[in-house]
Amino acid sequence: MINQLCQKAYETAKSKGWHDEPRETGTLLALIHSEVSEALEADRKGDKENFAEELADVCIRIFDLCGSKGIDLEKAIVEKMERNKGRSYRHGNKAY
Repeated sequence: MINQLCQKAYETAKSKGWHDEPRETGTLLALIHSEVSEALEADRKGDKENFAEELADVCIRIFDLCGSKGIDLEKAIVEKMERNKGRSYRHGNKAY
């Protein structure tokens, strides 16, 4: 299901002209970051509806990136979640 969403997000972005020219990975990551920042602002304002919409935008941007690069995001997520199960409690000794 996730890989299908990646393909749909990429196809939609491509049909709207966002992939007419090759796009640098850094640019695509910056666009993801901008959506995360917009979600942060919505949360700071207590705007739950817009917060959810911005989180959806984050996912759509990630899906578009993965679709454009042929990344099997579903597999990567499942594998990473399994790896995280084996990590120690609050691994890394970081405050957050």
